[in-house]
Amino acid sequence: MKFLYQLSVFVLLLSLSSCLDELDVIPADQNAFLAEDFYSTPESYRQGLAGVYSNLALTGVEGPGSSNIAGIDAGTSQYGRGLWNLQVLSTDEAIWTWENDPGTAEIQRTTWTASNVILRGMYGRGMAQVAFANEYLRQTEESTLDSRGVSEELKSEIQTFRAEARFLRALAYYHMMDLFGKCAFLTEESSVGAFQAPEANREELFAFIESELLAIESDLVAPRQNEYARADRAAAWMLLAKLYLNAEVYVGADRYADCMDYCQRIIDAGYVLAPNYLDNFKADNDINDAAGEIIFPVLSDGVVTQNFGPTTLMVNGQVGSQESNGADFGVNAGGWGGALRVPAEFSDIFLNGDYDQDERNTLITEDRSRNISTISDQTTGYIIGKWSNLTSTGSQGSALEIVDTDFPMFRLADAYLMYAEAAVRTNSNLAQAVEYFNALRNRADNPRQVTELTLDLILDERLVELHWESHRRQDLIRFGRFTGNIYNWSWKGNTANGGPIGPFRAVYPIPSESLAANPNLRQNEGY
Repeated sequence: MKFLYQLSVFVLLLSLSSCLDELDVIPADQNAFLAEDFYSTPESYRQGLAGVYSNLALTGVEGPGSSNIAGIDAGTSQYGRGLWNLQVLSTDEAIWTWENDPGTAEIQRTTWTASNVILRGMYGRGMAQVAFANEYLRQTEESTLDSRGVSEELKSEIQTFRAEARFLRALAYYHMMDLFGKCAFLTEESSVGAFQAPEANREELFAFIESELLAIESDLVAPRQNEYARADRAAAWMLLAKLYLNAEVYVGADRYADCMDYCQRIIDAGYVLAPNYLDNFKADNDINDAAGEIIFPVLSDGVVTQNFGPTTLMVNGQVGSQESNGADFGVNAGGWGGALRVPAEFSDIFLNGDYDQDERNTLITEDRSRNISTISDQTTGYIIGKWSNLTSTGSQGSALEIVDTDFPMFRLADAYLMYAEAAVRTNSNLAQAVEYFNALRNRADNPRQVTELTLDLILDERLVELHWESHRRQDLIRFGRFTGNIYNWSWKGNTANGGPIGPFRAVYPIPSESLAANPNLRQNEGY
């Protein structure tokens, strides 16, 4: 059974006075809960942890249309959707038709500024996650537990809960470091009322994230032994592997050997590739064979965990405007009216001969043009059918718009590809890397097995295997193809055929509202 978020409100809002001004978070009535009243039963500590997890999926206290980030549409402020917008929509993986939606045109045309509302939503949501985790850690420190007479047995269980909260905080700081290069820095030790938190740069954030993940490793549950959607030791390993894979970008250090080490730990931990690739992206991916591949998901449920997050966006968005094929994916026939299409460069990778026989190729090309010369013309450009609100047996999800499909933030296939890339970059363990690479092609019934790996081959394979899973911008930056003129895609640089963008766009600007609220923050160069 899913680890359903047990609270209909973010109970941790009651003690967020230390960062409300900075984060533009509007709390529920702060008199509605008192910490001592809430943490009065053993079960409340589990519920409090659920409140920290819930920030990854939920946006407010009154359903999927509400947001506790002030002045922002609920979808814009959803954690996974913000991540998707900034990691996918800014690249060659997707085009969003409805450019009147605030912020989207600037993201996909790579012309964003510090006033972009999508940036504000992601920065605010990421820092809110830090704040929720910090408050949970304050409420579960040993002296506080002793004052409440908490038993030693419960304290032992709470130690695991605290490790999970620290993982969630490290995950948020990781996304802030990757996207913005810096952010305000707060821990549970920060004084309450510290509206003007100090700034932490990439080097400082990298060191903190690494030290936290190493420190909590032994307190986390063993791989595949926790409840679904709760972090275990492998989730921490996965985050460490991604940290090390990108270490040259973040801190100028070669940590590829460490990346391989942690990928191997994950691979040896008992996770298995789902026999059917597309089961990873269906409404029952929490209980079908994909559950053995997914290392850490963000929950979605058409009834219980409702949100306008990435899976709801992708399933509805991929429905074609002229095909009206929503029923094929378990949503309304028209979906969101052709909201999402793929640029020509994305299509070319699938159609270049390596992937014409591959189950990961879900391109729908009939009666469609390859090029998107006018973004508002939703009949142009190919569409895809990767995501679904149908189960692996073909049953309908619990609702027709908000989907039951969980977002697989981390899954085993990515560990295979990270290992392969690090092996090529270090010229080591290449035979093992080829085996992992071919395992993904075998799973997809792709007959083109390889005997030798190159970085170009791995970059293409990452797009084919992981597209729309919020990895592409990071991958293009690591391969030196995001900024500059080495690789251009449709509408990069605000031109239909694509053009260069400045190197400063390898990080996003700190949102204007956050700068105004905290004079300790400095804007990134170029903005």
